[in-house]
Amino acid sequence: MAQGRADLQGQRVSSDRAGFHAQHQARAEAQAREWLAQRTSMQGAWFNWVAAQLYQLSPAEYAAMVRRELERLAAVPASINGRDRDHC
Repeated sequence: MAQGRADLQGQRVSSDRAGFHAQHQARAEAQAREWLAQRTSMQGAWFNWVAAQLYQLSPAEYAAMVRRELERLAAVPASINGRDRDHC
């Protein structure tokens, strides 16, 4: 997925919250993993960059899903998610 704006509003989205979550969960996790992979190379600039990326996502429900995935994945020990947390 590109780093730019992710706009899901053009797609037919289930009005049911659980349906929306099920429909977009894998995409939100993939987006979060992609952004986390850039954390080491961006160092201190990463936090502001990722905040700006989240701000550009739509709809807001999808942005919240990506944010939650970022939090979840960042909390997972390096041995589980394949990242070396000492270098983040």
